[in-house]
Amino acid sequence: MFRRLFLDHPETVGESYAQHFGVASRFGCTMIAGGIGALVHAVVPAFCKTRGSDTVRELHRQMVAKRGAVSADRAQMKTVDYII
Repeated sequence: MFRRLFLDHPETVGESYAQHFGVASRFGCTMIAGGIGALVHAVVPAFCKTRGSDTVRELHRQMVAKRGAVSADRAQMKTVDYII
C-alpha cells in the first residue's frame, strides 16, 4: 500500500519521491500563480492578458520535454547489455 501510494507513480516518470514532490509542488504553485493572473484578467481585462495561457503553455512544454527524456532513458536501458 505504501509503495502504491508514494513510490509507484514517481518511478514511472523517472523520479524519486523527493524529486517528484519538488516538481509537483513547483507545478502546483505555478498553476496557482497563473490562476490568480487569470482572475485578475477577469476583473480588469487590460491586466495579465496572457498570464493564464502562458502558464499552461510553459507547463505543457516542460511536461512534454520531461516525458521525452524519460522515454529516451528507458529505450537506452533496454538496449544496454551491461551497466557499469
